[in-house]
Amino acid sequence: MKQLLIILCALSIVACQEEPKDYVTLSGTIKNPHESKTLKVYMGKDYEKNIKVNDDGTFSDTLKIADGDYSIKHGDEYGSIYLKNGFESSFETDYEDFDNTLVYKGDGSDINNFAIQSYLLSNEHFTDDLFAEPSKERLDKAVTAYKEGFQKLQDNYKNLDSLHIANGQKNMEGTINSLEKYLSGKIALREELPQGSPSPTFENYINHKGGTTSLSDLKGKYVYVDIWATWCGPCKREIPSLKKVEEQFHGQNIEFVSISVDDEKRSGTKEKAFEAWKKMVDDKNLGGIQLFSDNAWQSDFVRAYQVNGIPRFILIDPDGNIVSPDAPRPSNPKLVELLEEKLNS
Repeated sequence: MKQLLIILCALSIVACQEEPKDYVTLSGTIKNPHESKTLKVYMGKDYEKNIKVNDDGTFSDTLKIADGDYSIKHGDEYGSIYLKNGFESSFETDYEDFDNTLVYKGDGSDINNFAIQSYLLSNEHFTDDLFAEPSKERLDKAVTAYKEGFQKLQDNYKNLDSLHIANGQKNMEGTINSLEKYLSGKIALREELPQGSPSPTFENYINHKGGTTSLSDLKGKYVYVDIWATWCGPCKREIPSLKKVEEQFHGQNIEFVSISVDDEKRSGTKEKAFEAWKKMVDDKNLGGIQLFSDNAWQSDFVRAYQVNGIPRFILIDPDGNIVSPDAPRPSNPKLVELLEEKLNS
């Protein structure tokens, strides 16, 4: 009888053991949520699910997934999260400061917090100041500090699995390589087109308001040049900031000049490119001096400034000399500081 009871108890224990979950439970809170009220969880084209975000920012749902690293999107903000069947994972963040307030909890939290902290670490060392005023010395110093910071971060997550440690190391090296390549180009540009040297010029560009305009027509004033195109998303995102800067310095000794490099490669013909430019200037009520370049990317002015990506911003002084061949963007507070310094000196 005793042996039978032991067998029955053993069978009871086995029967009560929980079956492995074939899904993930994901929950959390997003403060100041976006009006879309959805959290998208996806992995490329292989998986996608939209989770409802309640009015108070809370959300909770189950997901049947393949184990791996997923992307998350809420409004215009993106993040990443490692998910594995059986996990009960969560995160909290504030939509108005998404990256800096993002904290993961529950299963996989070490992996996910390591990933976001790695990302924030790069922002800490590769700052707006470095991008606005790059130099080899400052770049080398930033890279060294970034590597040291990453090593300390790894030390704080000693129990992290080897795969995600290796991925973090790979991402760190990729970030350094990309930024060194990008900033080295900006440094070389400043060396080839130094402050105080005569600026390349443009002549007889079509003016949206009628007639043509040359750089020489603007002599005696600072000239802030925006090289852009109607199809360029980053260019269009700078428009609201550019309008604010134009308004702030209205009536002062500066002209804001936007030069379109729209061409037939994207529009089909030069005539269609020209019409697209005219329409956007009207529709967006763009201010300043709106010009259409004579030969798009192959224009002498554009090539002389080595423009291979847009938007590009250039600042020229009243004597026609270069202040910066790669000036801060309108959305960068450094631009206002630079203009106030020059206009009030």
